[in-house]
Amino acid sequence: MTTGMNEAAPAMWRNSGKAVPTQPAPLAAEPGRPLIIRIGKRLRGLFDRMIAASSLVANDPVLDVRQFGWTALLRDQWQTIRDEAAAVALQGQPAPSLATISPDHRSIAEVDKWRSFFLWGYGYPIEDNLARCPATQALVARIPGLNSAFFSILAPGTHIPAHRGVTKGLITCHLGLFVPRDGDVRMRVADRIVRWAEGETLVFDDTYDHEVWNDSAGTRVVLLVQFERPLRNPGKWIADLFLGVVRRSPFVQEARANIKSWNAAVEQLEA
Repeated sequence: MTTGMNEAAPAMWRNSGKAVPTQPAPLAAEPGRPLIIRIGKRLRGLFDRMIAASSLVANDPVLDVRQFGWTALLRDQWQTIRDEAAAVALQGQPAPSLATISPDHRSIAEVDKWRSFFLWGYGYPIEDNLARCPATQALVARIPGLNSAFFSILAPGTHIPAHRGVTKGLITCHLGLFVPRDGDVRMRVADRIVRWAEGETLVFDDTYDHEVWNDSAGTRVVLLVQFERPLRNPGKWIADLFLGVVRRSPFVQEARANIKSWNAAVEQLEA
């Protein structure tokens, strides 16, 4: 990233003497990412093949939720999670655009279209946000190998173009919280089309090419969880090494700083 943390943090404008967080208008991922990120992307295919060969669960684009017994905890408590999501991410100051938080998502996350309220990010708890969601905090803490957890919010008319995840060492789970019924809200994972349902979980491998549409007049909200793929060695060694590098990289550290800046701006507004 060629700009510093303060430039990527929420911009401010003045209204009745108080600072209000607004969004920058990035439309593309910033160039000049650190060397370790560029090297990692070049080697990612090799790493993913080695991780796949060591996987203890299927390598399919969409996985059977029954392979992950803890998903039943989310389904059983989905309404409680939905209530907390509505309170923290859909009322008052909305959750920030993902483009504000993560510079590496700016090529796919149009400002104000894809918002994220982070609870965990690449192994780091977001304490301020977790404190506002105690029931969700207790539930996600029981997920084996938890890497990230956040409320993912798509505005009406949003299209997230085709992209892929960072590493096959992680698997993604969505819990449907608010799913509009007045249109077609769907995701393509490889050659499969899947749709969300409120109170249901969807587990998939985001290293497959995937894209998302919210062709409705409503807002789609899911709890998005990323967790470590169950692995034997040597794949586990490789996945752990790669994730360790990513967690210490600017890719993650800038995002953590930007979340902290956003929360500070909102706290100032609400003071």
